Order: sequence, then C-alpha cells, then structure tokens
Amino acid sequence: MDVVERTGANPVSLPHGGTDASLVPAGPMDEQMTLNLFFEERDDRWFPGDRHVRPLVRRVLLGKSWISGQKRVFLNLCAGLDRVGIRYRVNDYGYIRKHPEELACIIGRPFVLDWFAWKNPLLLGVAMYNHPIEVPERLQDLHANTILVPSAWYADMCRPYWPDVEVWPVGIETDLWTPTPVDQKSIDVLLYDKVRWEHERYETELIEPIRRHLEAGGRSVEVIRYGHYKEGDYKAALARCRSMVFLCEHESQGIACQQALSSGVPVFAWDRGGPWQDPDYFPDKVIYEGGVSSVPYFDARCGRKFIDAAGFVADWGDFWSHVCAGDFAPRDYVIDNLTLEKGALHYYGIAEAVMRRLAR
Repeated sequence: MDVVERTGANPVSLPHGGTDASLVPAGPMDEQMTLNLFFEERDDRWFPGDRHVRPLVRRVLLGKSWISGQKRVFLNLCAGLDRVGIRYRVNDYGYIRKHPEELACIIGRPFVLDWFAWKNPLLLGVAMYNHPIEVPERLQDLHANTILVPSAWYADMCRPYWPDVEVWPVGIETDLWTPTPVDQKSIDVLLYDKVRWEHERYETELIEPIRRHLEAGGRSVEVIRYGHYKEGDYKAALARCRSMVFLCEHESQGIACQQALSSGVPVFAWDRGGPWQDPDYFPDKVIYEGGVSSVPYFDARCGRKFIDAAGFVADWGDFWSHVCAGDFAPRDYVIDNLTLEKGALHYYGIAEAVMRRLAR
C-alpha cells in the first residue's frame, strides 16, 4: 500500500443529513493529532516489495479479490476519519522512524512489527493476534502498549495477559448498507452460514434442520456461505430478503451481521455462548469460559437469538411474527452505535488518551 496522507477535511455527514459539530474533535485543526496508520495485508514472500505486485497478478488471473475482514476494518476507519475531519498518514514508515515520540497505530497483520525496531508508543489492533499466547517471545513486551479488540467478551478473554486492552468496534457504512422497501423483497429468509469448524456435524445438527423447518412452514430460503461470495452478492441478497438467520460459533465483532442490520434486515442469531472453542486453542492451549457471543453488538431492536436447533424451532414463530408486523428496527441500533463517524471518533479518542497517559 502506498504512502498516503489525508487531511480528513470533509464535514461530518449524518444519516438524517447536515452536519453535527459535536462529533468533531475539540480544538483547532492544527492542534489535533495526526494519526499514523499502518496497514499491510501481506508480507514480502519472494523479494522485497513483492507484496505490492502479487495482488495485481492475482487480480489479472482471478479477478477482483475478496475484501478481508482486516482490510474492511482499515477501509472503514479511514472513511470515518475522512468524514469527521481527522488527519492521518498511511504507511509512512520514513516519517515514523524520524518521529519516535509519535504514536504508531498498527492495524491488522502483526508481521509489520518485525520490519524494523519500533521506538514509538504503539496502538495495536484490531486483528493483531487471535489470542495473547500467539505472541512470539521476542514481542512479549507488547502488553506494555495499548491493544485494541473488537468486543467486550474478547477483551475479558485477553485481559489476564494484556492488562491495557481497549474495546473498539469499527463503524459500518450505513449509507452503503441501506434498507430496501419491504414490498420489493421476494425472499423470506437469508440463511447465512458462517459455521467455521465441524461443518459436516453442524450441517446435520443445525443448518439442515433449520432449513427444513423454514421450508416446511412455507418460507422461501436463500443460502449464502461465508468466504464463498463477493460483497456485492451479499448486498443484493439482503435487498431481496425480509429476514436473516445468522449461524456462527462466535464473532469478535460481526461486521457482516451488522451490515445486515444496517440494511434493515432483522436477524435471528445462533448465539450458543459457552467457552471459546476455536480448535487451534481449545481445549489444549486456552480455556476461556467467560462466555462468547455470535452477536456482541445486538439488542431487542435487532431481532432475536437462539441456542440450538430446538431453540430455533421453538422461537422461530415468534420471531417471524414480529418480522411480519414490522416490530424490529435493526438499522436504528446501528445508527445509534456503529456508524463510521462514531467508530472513527472512538478510535481517535483512544489514541489521544494513550498519548495523554504517556505524557504524565
């Protein structure tokens, strides 16, 4: 990614139109901190700088690539900073080496930490490591810096290892993910399959029983599977569907689910709770029993939750009756909590607090 400096001079654009000065950081623009953002999806593999070439070759051979979760976080943060008028630089390694007193905000892949000996205070994340035990020995002092994770349950899991953990969810593009009028929808249910582990087991125990129950009740169903669609396909599916059943073992934030909520689509979410069961860690390396969530950002306006196939069957009728009555207001939840502007200002506030703390 090329070095970029953005002035972030655009006014705050609110969902209802106009601007809101209360959202802009206090103080004259020249007194505001310019954020130093660093984001890289790839490390060099064969020769220095080939990380810039490989995506171009891939695009020629395979077409437009999937936007990763890490890249979506970065893009949405930058979009939010633009809207609220906060300045930032992107991947200006020359500048940050010359200014070791300034905060370096490293988003995404942790290999950037190995590129040179960072002298700066660091704001790390989100999406650095899945769990603190992954951190290599040479970087064990990472805990002395501020580390961002996307949700409260994830912070609870990491805090015994990283005391200075902050919760930061990225904002959602609410002007892109917009509702479609109900009378233009043709499908009752979008079944979103993001079951990542033991898929064959859950195909039998959860996914197919849900699908059969829906179809037996006369509901039309469209299925979309995580990792097997382009963003435009998902947006079009949301425009067709009146509701969504969301199936995922757990989510650190759940951007795809929040895109559905922003699109005005009520969600019936599988939220089994319990321990963190990522098979790369559980039960041999990590046992966290504080309780995970598939929808860490969710309230009664968004829809309903169920624990297993039996719970789905028992509660589906109630959920669907509220969908038909128009009782849910999922987009309102996103507007109140997860806009690009709110996410950008929250991030800036954390960065500012880190520097104030270091100045004491």
